[in-house]
Amino acid sequence: MCGIVGYVGKRNALEVLLNGLQKLEYRGYDSAGVAVFTEVGLQIRKSKGRLASLESKLREQPLQGNIGMGHTRWATHGKPSDVNSHPHTDNSSKFSVVHNGIIENYSTLKEELVRQGHIFVSETDTEVISHLIASLYVGDIVKTVQQAVKRMKGAFALGVLTEYEPDKLVAVRMASPLIVGIGEGENFIGSDIPALLEHTRDIYVLHDGEMAVLTDRAVELMTVEGQSIARDVLHVDWDIDTAEKAGFDHFMLKEIFEQPEAYSKTMRARLDSSGTEVTLSEIGVGPEELRQIDRVHIIGCGTAYHAGVVGKKLIERIAGYPVELDIASEYRYRAPIVTRTTLVIVVSQSGETADTLAAMREARARGARVLAITNVIGSSIAREADDVLLTCAGPEIAVASTKAYTTQVIAFALLAIHMGQAVNRLEKCERMAWIDALLKLPKQAEQILQQANSFKQMAEQLATHPNLFFIGRGIDYAAVLEGSLKLKEISYIHSEALAAGELKHGTLALVEDGFPIVALLTQGDVAEKTISNMKEVKARGAYVFAIASENIPPLDHVADQCTFIPATADLLSPALSVIPLQLIAYYASLARGNDVDKPRNLAKSVTVE
Repeated sequence: MCGIVGYVGKRNALEVLLNGLQKLEYRGYDSAGVAVFTEVGLQIRKSKGRLASLESKLREQPLQGNIGMGHTRWATHGKPSDVNSHPHTDNSSKFSVVHNGIIENYSTLKEELVRQGHIFVSETDTEVISHLIASLYVGDIVKTVQQAVKRMKGAFALGVLTEYEPDKLVAVRMASPLIVGIGEGENFIGSDIPALLEHTRDIYVLHDGEMAVLTDRAVELMTVEGQSIARDVLHVDWDIDTAEKAGFDHFMLKEIFEQPEAYSKTMRARLDSSGTEVTLSEIGVGPEELRQIDRVHIIGCGTAYHAGVVGKKLIERIAGYPVELDIASEYRYRAPIVTRTTLVIVVSQSGETADTLAAMREARARGARVLAITNVIGSSIAREADDVLLTCAGPEIAVASTKAYTTQVIAFALLAIHMGQAVNRLEKCERMAWIDALLKLPKQAEQILQQANSFKQMAEQLATHPNLFFIGRGIDYAAVLEGSLKLKEISYIHSEALAAGELKHGTLALVEDGFPIVALLTQGDVAEKTISNMKEVKARGAYVFAIASENIPPLDHVADQCTFIPATADLLSPALSVIPLQLIAYYASLARGNDVDKPRNLAKSVTVE
């Protein structure tokens, strides 16, 4: 997820751009850059690293002009470097582009452009856009961008400048967010409201398939087909602190609500154009290598470990490999049996988790091939792993991880299908059924989020108790592990996640009148077993909250409260069932007056062992 800001007006554009990029650095911070029209034409400055690196360069090589655009990068194609930073230009340096998103068919376009004589200097998909626009330009930048967009596949937001029409800034939204700010004698674009709030509170929100043409005098809105659009101005009355959270009270809640988009982004570039096959082109573990693998180890800490619990079940069921799962801090101390035919999968949101990094190094030293599932390109784990499968969750600011977990689950599903395809274990119809279920998840997640108030009421009741249990069987047990952790992290309520069948083996001794239990039921084949366990705790006075898939029969006879959620393939259900558990943790913390985003004693990235 990258940040875009643009300005057309009378002021020094550079000041506006840098101010906006500071507000957007949470969207990406591995590199940054600006493009500004100066007296000598279109000039670019860009730098690897945080925004401060770019600012340092600009002090030595300043730019002066009234029109420009800036970008802060969350890398998807190409490692962080000066040359891979945005903005990108064509060979003439007359066209410049900033871009948020992924161009899925960039390889095909690049091959075509190379045959035409275009020379590429970066590893990015974005550079293709600037060359494509240059190749199509016939004197009208607006029509040229429209033509280019028709050739591009993917989800993206664009800002485009050309030296041939230096009074215009063209912006396009195709699935990735982009807004237009309206001022007096000046206009703006931005990926998010915080970038513009100090300059204007009047905005247009571009919808998918729309574009804007900005000059210092006017803003023209149209579809990418060229049809004019009339839209009411939205006046924003947020204070700056609230705006950075996009109107949400806390980053954690914002990130919970960002999950549907994060699901789509994680899947989008990993499915072929027909949507019937997984294509993990960014990793080098191909069919030949996978046929030589005889076992898989999954390693992670905390939330990443819980994603690994799901990953183990997915890989065993779909691809047929035996899988061992380890807590990273324990892995080195058990003398793991690792050979050159072992695939070790390490999972870390930040890519800097010290215990996971140490375990990965131990596995590599023993000869294993290592694949990292992480959210941060260029992190230590990403650099040292043999292969990297990036989750496209975007930066997480809240300490309690939410969208990182669910995108890790989706990454595991994609990987399991990829592995199953490679070893010919998946029939086409089965593969298509898994992919179809994956593609439905974003909309199903949105449906659950619309029920947030139900889970708020549940949380406010739970918040009055010092202890509780979460119970589930099979994949539901995997999900309640994460739900229990979330509750402990931010509400400070003691909770335990239990495999429901284990209750009778000792833990029932703690159940008494009014004791709260959250039961999760998403799998029809074990629902009756879980219902029996719910009856056991009810018989001892427990108060039972049930969260069940819509395909589960009514639970009024065994639950004091019950909320239903959409049904999906059993092994994908944690991507949905964990959302109510995240919301319960959030609202319980709120009810207890805690600092939701910064819980005590915890840090976002655990870089010590």
